[in-house]
Amino acid sequence: MAARGKTRRFPTAYKLKAIKRVERGEGVLPVARDLGISRKILHDWIKAWRAQGPDGLNRKPGPKPGPRKLKSLATYDDKRSALARANARIAELERLVGRQQMDLDFFRQALRALERPAAQGKPVSASSKSSKA
Repeated sequence: MAARGKTRRFPTAYKLKAIKRVERGEGVLPVARDLGISRKILHDWIKAWRAQGPDGLNRKPGPKPGPRKLKSLATYDDKRSALARANARIAELERLVGRQQMDLDFFRQALRALERPAAQGKPVSASSKSSKA
């Protein structure tokens, strides 16, 4: 195999012979090993042959022609709407925390109210209320 970093060029006829061997039923891996190339290169040749015929095999090295498949960048509006959603979620969570704090305060006061008679030594019971009546 060639050293890394060096690009080997193969004649179109050489590529066609390799493709025909695969089409006749030989496996890609054995053909690639026999030729001293990687499976990926052979698969690329087959793909180019099927897509464009002989012209696909004569392509110059470098980026492939055609439109690029780039991820679309988030637009300003997308970012603003994401920020607005995040701010709305924060406000919702702050309201929830506020409600929970109010519940805690209510139950804390109720617990203190129940503890006061016991601390003063006046147990509140149903029997003492009925005897006064």
